[in-house]
Amino acid sequence: MSKNRFNVKLFVLLPIVLIVTVFLWAVPTSFFGIDALTATQQRVIALFVFAAMMWMFEIIPNWTTSLLIIVVSLLTISDKGIAFFCNADAGTLVPYKSIMSAFADPVVMLFLGGFVLAIMASKYGLDVTLARILLAPFGKNPRMVLLGFLLVISIFSMFMSNTATAAMMLALLTPVLSALPDGDKGKIGLALSIPVAANIGGIGTPIGTPPNATAVKFLTEANFDVSFSAWAVRMVPYVIIMIVIAWVLLQLLFPFKAKEVVLQIKKDDRKLDWKTVVVWIVFFGTILLWATEQATGINSNVVALIPLGILTACGIFTKEDIKEINWSVLWLVAGGFALGTCLQGTGLAKVLIEAIPFGNMNIIAVFIVAGLVCYFLSNFISNSATAALLIPILIVVATAMEAPEAASHDAFVALGGTQAMISFIAVCASIAMLLPISTPPNAIASSTGMVATKDMAKVGLIIGLVGFVLGFFWLTKIFPFDVAAPEAIDAAVESATEVLK
Repeated sequence: MSKNRFNVKLFVLLPIVLIVTVFLWAVPTSFFGIDALTATQQRVIALFVFAAMMWMFEIIPNWTTSLLIIVVSLLTISDKGIAFFCNADAGTLVPYKSIMSAFADPVVMLFLGGFVLAIMASKYGLDVTLARILLAPFGKNPRMVLLGFLLVISIFSMFMSNTATAAMMLALLTPVLSALPDGDKGKIGLALSIPVAANIGGIGTPIGTPPNATAVKFLTEANFDVSFSAWAVRMVPYVIIMIVIAWVLLQLLFPFKAKEVVLQIKKDDRKLDWKTVVVWIVFFGTILLWATEQATGINSNVVALIPLGILTACGIFTKEDIKEINWSVLWLVAGGFALGTCLQGTGLAKVLIEAIPFGNMNIIAVFIVAGLVCYFLSNFISNSATAALLIPILIVVATAMEAPEAASHDAFVALGGTQAMISFIAVCASIAMLLPISTPPNAIASSTGMVATKDMAKVGLIIGLVGFVLGFFWLTKIFPFDVAAPEAIDAAVESATEVLK
């Protein structure tokens, strides 16, 4: 009976998506109301909408959508594509190597290293042991275990890469999920705790996530005093509040059936041999290098390949273990990166941002529109890239509004001035977590097989909305930064203008 059921996704949603995509692809560029929009940029818009709808509705597997994006981009947007599409009149073409490099993006390599660590940790019983140790203070109650995950992940994310944190915690999550009965919705909540906590936790410190570092960099260069402690003392309480909200939300949406979580060690526990010792050393060595990235200077993406090299060289990670890697997630992430490359490479992202008349808006509208633009873009391209594109433009806008002679000075200062706006943009970049491709931690959660895109979108939308509203009031009214001295305003304008050049 179920076999004969009408497939709504295939016969209704898919035609709608294709019609919308073809329409956006074929209409005159003037339809979009953007001056000097090129043909390549229009194609990226069509691909963007196609990807968003396909990922949201999961009409076909998400990784398949990513692969289609890469193929179509190579044929119609790259400098080595079909001649009919890829000519000098089409606009800026994206180097084909840039698009294809999405398959070997450094973050994809980090994923690969994280998956290897998780596979080895499970194979040698390290995941169960660590989960027991880290979650012991939270007892066996599933709700408290969920809180434990949220807190542990958020703390790690304040000081190391969000992606590295998520990759590390994947190993700890596996035995916990196995301890819960099939059909328990709480598994979804636990899987989603990884991206939610990793993304939110990164907000807490300037080094927690690249958008924070970008915001602090531009503010500091413009003589705004935003030290590590000044940022942390304001944002850590925000993180704590958001983690509590996330904890309540995940319980409401995905209630646990089980009364307790009992982590069981497999009956065939192996004796402590040299391979087990090597896995332990490599696992903790990798975490240590991730956590001390700022001190060692070794990028977290580079660190992720160290365990792969050592464990394969020692014969511990074998060709049979390679089959356990979730390759579909790597393809999914690659497609997201390729789309981001096209958005930036064709100049579309910058055109869209510059088309917004921030200078003609009132103070509150500038905050809201800028935050929404950052939030929207960060769901589809790197939040680091979004911050790098948006912050220099907004610093010029903000400092002009904060200038003593400006009519908007008093109202803008009352909302916390330039520091509040730029910090708010960094927050908006971090709370963007709608889709599996929105952030690497989201993709890692998707790799568990427990999370449907609709569930991720539901949680991401609520967290995003709450984080947006709370972030706005937190930075403008509740705990704002000190307003800059007038001489800092001139310095900020000069600095930001140089960046834009």
